[in-house]
Amino acid sequence: MAYFFTSDEHFGHKNIIKYCNRPFSSVEEMDETLIDNFNSKISDDDVTVHLGDFCLYKSVNRVETNYIDRLNGEHIFIMGSHDKWLSNLNPKSIFECQIDNTYIVGCHYLMKIWPLSHYGSWLLFGHSHGASNNLIEGKQHDVGVDNNNYYPLSFNEIKEIMSSKPDNLNLANKIFD
Repeated sequence: MAYFFTSDEHFGHKNIIKYCNRPFSSVEEMDETLIDNFNSKISDDDVTVHLGDFCLYKSVNRVETNYIDRLNGEHIFIMGSHDKWLSNLNPKSIFECQIDNTYIVGCHYLMKIWPLSHYGSWLLFGHSHGASNNLIEGKQHDVGVDNNNYYPLSFNEIKEIMSSKPDNLNLANKIFD
């Protein structure tokens, strides 16, 4: 079992193609490409954390039938700006877990300080469609599809990305030295 992270798929959202200058000629082409890209990396044994804006639809049944049932693996959904379909499922707005002694926090939004950031935790986020990369400080990464060639990222891929990033600004050993 491997962990993957992604955000901002915007399944079924025709206008996102224009808003984010996505390289698709139709919402159907975008949806099918995102599903194919996803399934090319993720097996049925894997877990994917979706950090918001999965789908624009309001009906859980429509989202499950059109998208979730077609994607490999297990899914954890965090509330984003456009996830009305999640409303009745009591979604969380923050995801926290530990993988290989690394504490990971996931949220739809970029934050300056997040749980355990002073101990070196990572923040994975979306929402900005790659536009906030110049605001990132420390161990943070935009896992949105627009920022990652329309693919989800594995924990190992994120670990490689984080290896070249500086420590978090509020790291405890920096503050108390």
